[in-house]
Amino acid sequence: MDKVVDINYFELFAGYALMLIPVLILWYYKTGLVKDTIVSTIRMTIQLLLVGVYLEYIFKLNNAAINIVWVVIMSLIASYTIIRRTGLKFRLFFIPVLFSGIISIAVTDAYFLGYVIKLNNIFDARYFIPITGMLMGNTLRTIIIALDAYYIRIDEEENYYRWHLANGATHNEALHPFMRDALKKAFNPTIATTAVMGLISLPGMMTGQILGGSEPSVAVKYQIMLIITIFSSAIMNVVLTILFSNRIAFDAYDNLKKDIFRK
Repeated sequence: MDKVVDINYFELFAGYALMLIPVLILWYYKTGLVKDTIVSTIRMTIQLLLVGVYLEYIFKLNNAAINIVWVVIMSLIASYTIIRRTGLKFRLFFIPVLFSGIISIAVTDAYFLGYVIKLNNIFDARYFIPITGMLMGNTLRTIIIALDAYYIRIDEEENYYRWHLANGATHNEALHPFMRDALKKAFNPTIATTAVMGLISLPGMMTGQILGGSEPSVAVKYQIMLIITIFSSAIMNVVLTILFSNRIAFDAYDNLKKDIFRK
């Protein structure tokens, strides 16, 4: 197959003309989001250009220790982003979110890269780093939604929670409906998107593989497994995050601590 067509830097920056459409719409309706949109776009550009530069070196070195350190750094950044996007206190929830993310990533990476693909080295940079990055990136939104939905609903419906306890439910049993509601809110959009993904669009990884020269049949098989892996990792991550954070969110009398929320 022909080599993928490169985009030179002049063409890349010419493509930013497309941003005039959302910026003008946001400006016309006085949303107050024009500045944030421009700043976010600039930050995204700088970050991705830097990532492109040092990933080239990481791929050439292909050192397991360096690859693991890079993933740990990504985990730290992802955990920071999750907490900052929720209404919860950073110092209380950072460790539970970080550990949950590392555990879920380790389990799904080991199974997908080690058993399904059968890599001799599961820390191979060309597989380990981009796939782990996709797992993290696709779980951020679900964890943010789930954490907010879970703790805010418990706080707002404390009488309902206490009613379960008063009627003989254990702490975990009383929290069950709140966990169920958080999972439904976090994963309903994901399930809907998964159901029609192959019909309405070519997902990012699949598009990248086809542009890179892979046969469509190979790209499809990778995409199927990636969707399954991302969904499994996200579910595991959300549940572990909530279970771990429950240990610090409730007092000895099973009351939700009010100081877990940012004011």
